[in-house]
Amino acid sequence: MFQLGKTIVSEDIIEKDFVCNLSACKGACCIDGDAGAPLDKEEAQILEDIYPKVRPFLRKDGIAAIEKQGTSITTDFGDLETPLINGADCAYVIFDKKKTALCGIEEAYNQGEISWKKPVSCHLYPIRVKEYTEFSGVNYDKWEICDDACALGKELQVPVYKFVKEALIRKFGEDWYAELEKVADNNFNK
Repeated sequence: MFQLGKTIVSEDIIEKDFVCNLSACKGACCIDGDAGAPLDKEEAQILEDIYPKVRPFLRKDGIAAIEKQGTSITTDFGDLETPLINGADCAYVIFDKKKTALCGIEEAYNQGEISWKKPVSCHLYPIRVKEYTEFSGVNYDKWEICDDACALGKELQVPVYKFVKEALIRKFGEDWYAELEKVADNNFNK
């Protein structure tokens, strides 16, 4: 771990390799697990505001889940998340012709209907950020459903932090990312 501004960063995001391999995993991170995508308060409000424009891109069961539970939910621990369909798929998941899970929010963004890509927690994956009072923890989330992504990342020699560069800049800013690159170049050259 090392400190970068008001973040404590796991060395794994520099040392581990990762490139999403949707053809292998079929977007399992959006349909497996027992929780929705983590959200902050601003994102929950954004989801509520953009829902009318995202709704036409969603599946019927996703729409039903959102209309029953809301555009976001609050967990028993007080955390905000996207709602799930029957405790599994994210309510915003759609599928392409090859049965690969995609994001309905991102599809609305790609079609120019909205200007918000998707929750930053989804954009950052496999990095998870945990907010604490004085700092943010930036960690690599190792999940066996992403083994193919790790293999592809290793083959292409793309470290996690480079794979999620756009999302890290979105979350922490360009200056933070430039500092991260310096740390990686000075301390972790392969």
